[in-house]
Amino acid sequence: QVQLVESGGGLVQAGGSLRLSCAASGRTVNSYAMGWFRQAPGKEREFVASVSGGGGSRVYADSVKGRFTISRDNTKNTVYLQMNSLKPEDTAVYYCAARTLTVLAVPRSRYDYWGQGTQVTLSS
Repeated sequence: QVQLVESGGGLVQAGGSLRLSCAASGRTVNSYAMGWFRQAPGKEREFVASVSGGGGSRVYADSVKGRFTISRDNTKNTVYLQMNSLKPEDTAVYYCAARTLTVLAVPRSRYDYWGQGTQVTLSS
């Protein structure tokens, strides 16, 4: 089993930055593809970004491309989401997810483990 714990969320002004962290435990996730998703009130959970097991491939949702960066530190079993130029529409609960395959994926159904989420709130 893999446990994922997100941190780094909070209240930030539009235009600001936040860095989310996702610490994995229970098993090393170095070879696992990792992803970030988010869910705003009244909306479905949506894909934000994914990174392959080796870290060499990344994919982003169009809505965050150029503003968000996903990265991983396999020495710390941790994945990050650097979020810059934040907008009010980025307000959501952000979830970290892991899949037991190396290849990254977009659909949330492809992920096997999920964290509890961290709240990101933008003030205009």
